[in-house]
Amino acid sequence: MIFNRALNRIRNETPGKILTLRSTDGWGTLPGQAVNQTNAMKVSTVNRCVEVISDSIAKLPMFVMNGETKERVNHRVNYLLSVRPNSKMTPFVFKKLIETYRLLWGNAYIWLPCDSRGRVTELIPLPADYTVPYVDDDGALWYVPRHPRPGEYTKFHNEEIIHLKGYSADGLTGVSVLSRAAEVINTGKAQQTYENKFYTQNGRPSGVLAVEGQLNKEAKDKIREEWHQIHGGADNYGKIAVLDFGMQYQQIGMSQKDAQFVESKTVGVEDMCRFFGVPLHKAFAGKQSYNSNEQNAIEYVTGTLHPIVVQYEQEFTYKALLNSEIARSLEVKANMAAEMRGDDKSRAEFYKAMREIGAFSVNDIRELEDRPKVAGGETHYASLNYVPLEDFRELSKNRNQPVGGGDDD
Repeated sequence: MIFNRALNRIRNETPGKILTLRSTDGWGTLPGQAVNQTNAMKVSTVNRCVEVISDSIAKLPMFVMNGETKERVNHRVNYLLSVRPNSKMTPFVFKKLIETYRLLWGNAYIWLPCDSRGRVTELIPLPADYTVPYVDDDGALWYVPRHPRPGEYTKFHNEEIIHLKGYSADGLTGVSVLSRAAEVINTGKAQQTYENKFYTQNGRPSGVLAVEGQLNKEAKDKIREEWHQIHGGADNYGKIAVLDFGMQYQQIGMSQKDAQFVESKTVGVEDMCRFFGVPLHKAFAGKQSYNSNEQNAIEYVTGTLHPIVVQYEQEFTYKALLNSEIARSLEVKANMAAEMRGDDKSRAEFYKAMREIGAFSVNDIRELEDRPKVAGGETHYASLNYVPLEDFRELSKNRNQPVGGGDDD
């Protein structure tokens, strides 16, 4: 009975009432504009931001680690995370797809088929725009993917689905970036439409054709059509106009609105980058210096990627591992060092500082650089230049004591 009521509710929630890339109702579109999946991704900044973030997440190595010892452990889930999540996808393609779902639909759903012992055997992404979460009368959370064949539904319990969310107002469903940035996207599409018409229909020369006497509508249309064929469009830019029958051409200068077109496009790029949390230089925009871009890249990792990665780690740990394994401090982690590497000089200075204070061994550094371990590389070293204050006096005496000990005769 409860499930039937939920299905009735889901049937009533047609795709047109759910704000997604494929569903445009409620986008508040401009007159004549329709924002859908294809159109939104044609806005270059949206496309670039989605590519940047999804690629960043897709290339991060994920593995099972002992949370107490901070060591990687040999675990069956490692195969799914680093070799093959399912028979159809590589780990990179899989993570890029679910992050794209999370960004554009606000939700990404992963089904976890299990064996008879409750161990996860595959990671299967579900179409974000065809999956609906709901809470039954007993307070249990379920997920219902809508089947391509009408009237067919599959019901999954909460623990069978990894649910990665975008911004959420209720903690149960996410809201896509596009929903919050709809007005900016519509403006961007309007700008692209204007730009296209500007270059295809308003190539130079442009202005007013003046003739002596009065022309009827047919004659005006014929002159206008012939003029457009010869001088309209970007390919005809700069062609010399030949006038006869006393015609005079008066050029009309570009309006202030046209002159500010490029500037307004820049504002749109900046707005979209803010919504996605992507630095301008990663969207191939802006004029920041190298040092500024480097700092922005670090802020991108710490401010944009890190919160996303934490959600991945927590969801995969809770859903992909057994309770007994979680009790033994096992957890799924992502290695973000690849995003923090920077240039050779910065990495060298960082590794040198970490090794000198004893935080990194030689093999720790080599692992971060994807190089094999070396014999003796596990030893940690520390400088004696910095010692505890309570030991300073005695160490100072020992250092200043003559070789061999005691006073000379």
